[in-house]
Amino acid sequence: MRYIFLTVVIALSCASPADADVKPISFDRTKALLERYCTDCHNADAPEADLDLTAYGSVDAVVAARPKWEQVLHRVRNGEMPPDGSEAPTLDERDELVEWIETALRSAACAGPPDPGPTPIRRLNRSEYRNTIRDLLGVHFDAAHALPADGAGGAGFDNAAETLFLSPVHAEKYLDAAREALDYAAKDVRSRKRLIIARPDEKTSADDAARKVLSRFTLRAFRRPPTDREIERLLTLYRTAADEGTPFDDAIMYAMQAVLISPHFLFRVEQIPEGTRPQPVDDYELATRLSYFLWGSMPDDRLLDLARKNELHKDDVLRAETLRMLKDRKARGLAESFVGQWLGTRSLGVEYQPDPEVFRRYRPELESAMKEEPVVVFLDILRENHSLLTLIDADFTYVNLDLARHYGIDKKIEGGLRQQLRKVDLPEDSHRGGVLTMAAVLAVSSYPDRTSPVLRGQWLLSNILGTPSPPPPPDVPELSEDEDATSGKTLRERLLAHRANPTCASCHDRLDPLGFGLENFDAIGRWRTTDNEQPIDASGALPGGLTFNGPDELKQVLLQRKDETMRHLTTKMLAFALGRGLVNEDYCTVDQIMERLAANEYRAQELLLGIVESVPFRQRRGRDHKQPALSTDVPATTGEESP
Repeated sequence: MRYIFLTVVIALSCASPADADVKPISFDRTKALLERYCTDCHNADAPEADLDLTAYGSVDAVVAARPKWEQVLHRVRNGEMPPDGSEAPTLDERDELVEWIETALRSAACAGPPDPGPTPIRRLNRSEYRNTIRDLLGVHFDAAHALPADGAGGAGFDNAAETLFLSPVHAEKYLDAAREALDYAAKDVRSRKRLIIARPDEKTSADDAARKVLSRFTLRAFRRPPTDREIERLLTLYRTAADEGTPFDDAIMYAMQAVLISPHFLFRVEQIPEGTRPQPVDDYELATRLSYFLWGSMPDDRLLDLARKNELHKDDVLRAETLRMLKDRKARGLAESFVGQWLGTRSLGVEYQPDPEVFRRYRPELESAMKEEPVVVFLDILRENHSLLTLIDADFTYVNLDLARHYGIDKKIEGGLRQQLRKVDLPEDSHRGGVLTMAAVLAVSSYPDRTSPVLRGQWLLSNILGTPSPPPPPDVPELSEDEDATSGKTLRERLLAHRANPTCASCHDRLDPLGFGLENFDAIGRWRTTDNEQPIDASGALPGGLTFNGPDELKQVLLQRKDETMRHLTTKMLAFALGRGLVNEDYCTVDQIMERLAANEYRAQELLLGIVESVPFRQRRGRDHKQPALSTDVPATTGEESP
């Protein structure tokens, strides 16, 4: 930490005025600004939002709590803090504070040699297990149907290592799943032929045939060449069954069960390099990282062959394979898993269900199309290498007849529509385009029976801008739903009355103005112009003061904040690719990818390539890696994830 501290001090003291509009200030000056404008609320006695700024007595302490200080930086930069009614710094003072925090955090993250961060071992989650069994056995069978549900980790994804442990219940379920899947494969002629690649004949002994079959199967299942010892153990199981008179194919399947319940199949296991310095992962491990990122499944034969030849790690080969895999039908696994969890649309019809008494025309067929739309749009953006800004605003989408009718555009689309979604150009007068105005997003950010500017504002802050509001205090009253309170009033009018309560206002002043921009869409995403027979006022503002009126202008002001929206997307995608929450060292990678995106018009494939070519994706720490010692004045809770 002393090395990082000195690096930060040098960076701060040597920065050229030509490199920045504001000269860096000292840490003492920073503390003075914090004490004057911030610590009345953020102190040890009663820390607002659980943030005690008096606990950070050195640059070391600030660096050690980078995620929390990223939030401080965002709030100060956008004029959200100090709040209205409090003494506020001048614009020059605000610029000074922003410059200091920004320089300290970025310099510290990139100081010293590259660090790939932790690489925790993790189990295949349900969807990865299902996909892997499908590709390994060549069967279209949901082998994960009886497995326990996976929880989401700190980054919000169910492939996060911190949640993918193996319980006794899992162990029993995996044994049952292995038997069921192999029984299914044994009855399928094509699958059996794919698995049993050799049989005993006049030229091949039963042992030799079994060795060939099991060696090939284990290579694919373990995502690496099996050891001689591993094959001998499997042959022992085969021989035990064969000696009891079990036919060759069935005896082989018996040994394959052991492969499917092995930790080397159920977990993504990597070798830890010796020493303290990071080392590149081997090509088989890289193939596994790549395939589970882009496909949510095992490497195919081409990846394994490139790994065998030790060619996959070469820059040109890795780039070519990434683009090849993106074109494969299995890339849908990335789109389904990432989009459904990032946007929250996977919960539609599961945790969230519109009220059938209020929305009588809402049907399972429509719901299916609603959930499908963001997935296929995202996949189109990746494959066609559109700008990622298309996620905010686009002139196209994917609809079928049900969804087009729901959007009121079925009469304006040429070429006819059926039940399968297809790409369509949106009419000029349409308010659709981008994820904000997709019906699935609008539904999961509403209550079952009505819209909620609060939920939609929180959805925008959390999922698009990456600055979620803290949960409300426990004593905050709910919005009144009685007839006297709602009669003849729009939701905006009712929320304005709710915000008269000072306890409510602090959060609602951030949430409501954002959510109001989507009030022209009802709780299942249909366009409307009135609420409770009153005209809808869809005007609002982003934190920091950018104003808008309606969803079209909301999308435009979000495009003005593209650095924040794209940084948040990059952070989410990197966490998804690594299968863990991000730590301090990863933010240097985020900065590098952001520079790459900005230089390439935010093209979608640059995001994937930037991740695949990054240090944390291609390397891992050595066995004797030592975390820098933290200063004694670092607060007990830094907000950094434990490696």
